[in-house]
Order: sequence, then C-alpha cells, then structure tokens
Amino acid sequence: MSAPGTNPRSRTEILLLIACCGFFLFYGLGAFGLVGADEPRYAQVAREMMSRNDWVTPTLNGKPWMEKPPLYYWQAMVSYRVARALGAGNDGVNDRSARFPGALDATVMVAAIYFFLRRFRPGSELDGALITASCAGVIGFAHAVSTDMALTATFAIALLAWFAFYERRRNVDLAIFYVFLGLGLLAKGPVAPALAAVIILLFALFKRDWGILFQTLWLPGIALFLAVALPWYIVVQMRNPEFFRVFILEHNLARFSTNVYHHPQPFWFYLPVFLLALIPWTLWLIAAVVERVRQIRREGGGAFGSPDDSWALFLLVWMVVPVLFFSLSQSKLPGYILPAVPAAALLVTEYLAARRELATSEREGRISLLMAALHGILCGLLVFAALCAASIALTHHLRLGKGTYVAAAVAAVFAFCIAAALVTRAGPRLLRPVTMIAVVVSVAAVIRLAAPVIDATQSSRPIAEIIQDFSRDPVPVALYHVGRTRQYGLDFYLNRPTETYENGGIPAGAHVVVAAQGTQAQVAELVPGRRVSYLTNIPAQKLELYWVK
Repeated sequence: MSAPGTNPRSRTEILLLIACCGFFLFYGLGAFGLVGADEPRYAQVAREMMSRNDWVTPTLNGKPWMEKPPLYYWQAMVSYRVARALGAGNDGVNDRSARFPGALDATVMVAAIYFFLRRFRPGSELDGALITASCAGVIGFAHAVSTDMALTATFAIALLAWFAFYERRRNVDLAIFYVFLGLGLLAKGPVAPALAAVIILLFALFKRDWGILFQTLWLPGIALFLAVALPWYIVVQMRNPEFFRVFILEHNLARFSTNVYHHPQPFWFYLPVFLLALIPWTLWLIAAVVERVRQIRREGGGAFGSPDDSWALFLLVWMVVPVLFFSLSQSKLPGYILPAVPAAALLVTEYLAARRELATSEREGRISLLMAALHGILCGLLVFAALCAASIALTHHLRLGKGTYVAAAVAAVFAFCIAAALVTRAGPRLLRPVTMIAVVVSVAAVIRLAAPVIDATQSSRPIAEIIQDFSRDPVPVALYHVGRTRQYGLDFYLNRPTETYENGGIPAGAHVVVAAQGTQAQVAELVPGRRVSYLTNIPAQKLELYWVK
C-alpha cells in the first residue's frame, strides 16, 4: 500500500495543481507595467528598504511611509534579491519580481486548501483548490502588487487551521492558527485578528458551543501570535514616533469611519464586486447559499448539527463577515473583501460535492438545463470579455466591429459546448474541467491580447523607457498636468523622485517635462527665459515630452 500523498492519483493531482497555479497565478506577471497608484508605490517602498538594508521602516522617496505593515515589503525584498542573483538587471527590481509575492501567496493558500480538504473532506481537495485558484479575484490580485493577497492567504490558512482545531482539538492546529494570524497582522494590520475574532465568536454562537471560545484562548498560542507580530510594531514605533498616529489612527480607524481618503461607495457596493470576484463560479455560489438558507429555514437550529453542516456554517460566517464589515466602512476598495473569496470557493466546493454524491444514485444530483445554460452563458461571457479586453482598455467602452463579432461567436461556441456537456449524465463530473478550459482561454487572451494595450495606455513603463532612450544619464524629470498615478509610476521606473510644475517643482537645470498634450506654450510661460523643445508624444496616454534647457 502506498503511503498517503505518494499514490499515483495524488501525484497526478499535485502535478495538475502545480500546472494550473503556474498558469493562472504566475503567467504574465510582467506582461504589462505596474498600474494605478498603489502598485508602483509598494514596489518602490520595498526597493528603498532593500537598498538601505532596513527591514523596519518603510520609506517612499526617502521619507517614512507608514500606511501599511511590512509583510509585502519583506517578500518583495527577498524577491528582488533572488531576481538579482538570477541576473534580472542590476538590482533585480522589475514588474515580475514586484508581483511575484502576490502569486506566491495565492499559491501557498491554494496548496493549504488542497491539503486541508484532503485531510478533512477527502474527495473534494482538487475541486476546492482549483475552484479557488480559478476565481477572478484570486487571479487578478495574484497579478498585482498589493497587500490584499498576503492578508487573504495568511487569513485563510489561519481559519483553516482553527477549524482543524475545532474538529480534532489538537494544539498544533491552534499554534498554526496563531502564527498565521500574526502574519496577517503583519500583512495589513489589526483587521486580520479582528475579523477572525468575529467569525469564531459568531460560529460559536450559532453552534451554542461556548467552550470552544475558551479553548481557543490558548496562552502558548497567544504568545506565538505576539512573538510573530509584536517585534516589528514595537521597533517601528520606537524608531518612528508618528507610527501609531499615522498607521492606527489615520489608516485604520479614520479610513474605516470617514471618507478621508476619498473612496466613497454605496453600502451595497461589495455585493456586485464579490459576485464578480467569484466568476466563473458565481451562479454555483448563489445556488449553494440558497440551498443553505432553505435548510436553515426548514430545520431551524438543527440545520448545523452534523460535522459537515458545521463546516458549511463556518464557511458562511467566514464569507459574510468580511463583506458586511467592509460594507460598513466609509472607504471602500475592491480588494478589501478578498479574504471572503476563499470561503465562497470552499462553499461552492462543498455544494458541488454533495450534488455529485446525489448524482451517483439519483437524477436529482444532475445539473438542470437552466443551470447548465446559465453557467455556459457566464463562461461564454467571461471568454467574450477577455477577447474584448484590449479594445475596452483602449477605448473604455465596447466597440462593435469585426473583432467584436468574432469574439461573440467564439464565446457563443464556448457557452453552447459547456452547457451541452453539463446536461449529460456526466455533467457534475465535467463541471470543473470544462470551466477550467474557459478560464485558461480567458487568462491567455487577457495576457496575450490585452496586456500590451494596458501597458501602453495605463502604465508609466513606456514613458520611462522613452525618457531613458533619450538620455541614459539620470536627467531630472518634471510633470505638468499629469496625474499622481503616472508620477508614482515614473518614480518607480526611473528610481528617483519627479517634480511637479503645479507645486513649484521646476528643476533649476536642464530637464525633461512630461505634460498633457498641447501644453508646450503653458510650460514655456512657467519657465520664462528658458528654451522648451518638443521631444515626442505618447498618443496612447495623451502626453507629450519636452526638453527644458
């Protein structure tokens, strides 16, 4: 008899999981430059910490930058050094190495889900891992420089460890829970232990099991949590007295209770965001939730009496708490509710496993024509959106034309074939494979077709490349009527701070100006007596470059 984990089926599953994670989470990490304000800022903070060999104080342009804890920065510093050792540029800093930590965090989370399910829900481990890895939210944030994936991975592993403790009462599981909760505190701050506490409290309340709360408050585990998270918080506060005010009061409490950072959204904002993050599994999540709600209404307090139902209850609470918590926040960004996505993926896994069991003996377990058609349409829409992503990125709307019609035809074929496969007797077994095909095609289309357009229109990378082609020496760069996202991006790609004309930042010597199209005369008025020469334009971003001497 083969030892656990060494039988041919397990080896095949692990190889399949490695291949899917490699493609979904790592493919195209450097296909387009860093976009938005956060990606280049976080990547630059990690670079500055690495250049100073400082593992404590995050800095941006040489000044302390206390908005986020250090876990992503630490991971990126290691990633940069590994990339440098492998010969990736002088310092190893590039788009791929900056995004690598997010992809690695997502992979570790998927692996943890696989091994957890293999131990506690055998038979569903491959489904659970691949469903999680193929969710749009996981794939998207695995390709981003962000603290959200680090939080999601550490938080998910912590909660899986806690539920393992709930089922078998082993302190080793509780130790893992506290270690990863400490890493969650280093990933994004007190939100990790706060959400975990609420989830466990509500679960105990629904189960009427107050003893589990006292057993969770295990002193050696709490000591582990403090040993993991507290040293950095103490040292950074000692070196930077403003840390508590900036990080705790402004970027946690004020961000939650006020709109000080200008990210207002309606209360219901996270409902569509969450459903989009679960694509292509959204419809199955809705079906799973509806089924569980019906069960609760039918059976009342006895709905979660069995161990399997305890797992479903735990996943429901885990999924709902982050969504409701951040819906109450006055500042809303899509990544905030990413920690709820693994719970939703596992809830879908549990639901599909139950249906497959029914399908082996009853017609009830087979996929209905309506559900097959709707899932096929959703997968078709995913393929269509991926094929049209380049056009949408360029024009900011869907343009009708030959390419759009071809994309619609391809999507229709996918929708029909997937729906046809699902209504067969083998439909429940085919659901994951046929959905994976749609996800593979969609990821490939986005990376191959849309990434170059995103790079040309949204990233500062092509601007920096033009400046570096103009002069290999690090000439000063100033901006005029250019948004802060381009400024942060240029600061990263040029590895030096840029000036802004609007704030009086006009370099005394010769310099390049990145400006909005048609503003050469305005720039000349701001530098009287100096010559302003036109260099080139960047039509994809409606920018022009001037040389001021």
